[in-house]
Amino acid sequence: MNVSAVAVVVPAHNEAERVVACIRSIGAAADQVAPLPVHTVLVADDCTDATAALAAREGAHVLGVARRNVGAARAAGVLRALSLLGPSEPDIWLAMTDADSTVPAHWLTRQTAWARRGHDLVLGTIRLAPPAPTSSGRARERHDAAYFRTRPTAPGGPPWQHPHIHGANMGFSATAYRRVGGFAPLTTSEDRDLVDRLSAAGHRIARSDDHPVRSADRLRGRAPGGLADLLASLRLAGSPPVVATAAMAGPRSTTVPEP
Repeated sequence: MNVSAVAVVVPAHNEAERVVACIRSIGAAADQVAPLPVHTVLVADDCTDATAALAAREGAHVLGVARRNVGAARAAGVLRALSLLGPSEPDIWLAMTDADSTVPAHWLTRQTAWARRGHDLVLGTIRLAPPAPTSSGRARERHDAAYFRTRPTAPGGPPWQHPHIHGANMGFSATAYRRVGGFAPLTTSEDRDLVDRLSAAGHRIARSDDHPVRSADRLRGRAPGGLADLLASLRLAGSPPVVATAAMAGPRSTTVPEP
């Protein structure tokens, strides 16, 4: 795929405390792929705080909806992004993150490198952001123990083909996205549902731990069944789950070297 433009879609519900850091981190990542055009669309889903105004001030295109549904919000954001880039624009890459997360500066560089090597979908990993006052150190330890359970420990081995799926760290070609019908209006696991359909359609998937996103360490989140709910449950649990986070195990992909 010869990437001609990138759109970043960010769903948000009352994320005024974190959205500025999120949009600024996307801007830094966009700088790394210049002169490739990058458009950021923040979908303010039923926000009652300053999320929309703050994102607009940072240069994001803001779309207001009232769905309280992350799948519907992501789908609406993709539609707005594609309309900004033009419906006939070829080779558009769509990157997803969340408003409570920050992306590394090489986030788009790595995704577009995978795309140019023929991958239709790139699944990245997350790291928990520095602890919030309401977080639990024990919950973080339990989360990480399960999350990195399958990561190779021997140096010099093949890249980690991790089992995780995160709406906060994924990217895919617009062509592949359209072919499978886009995000479904699901209140949770909309990311896994999309990945399942892309895999079933035979699209090439890369799984990389090379560009992890920092996600908020909090115990009260915005989406049911998300990371915050998991951390809250781990605070009370005695042992980690078999697979960590709401990012569940997905289809395996062929082991390939990092681009």
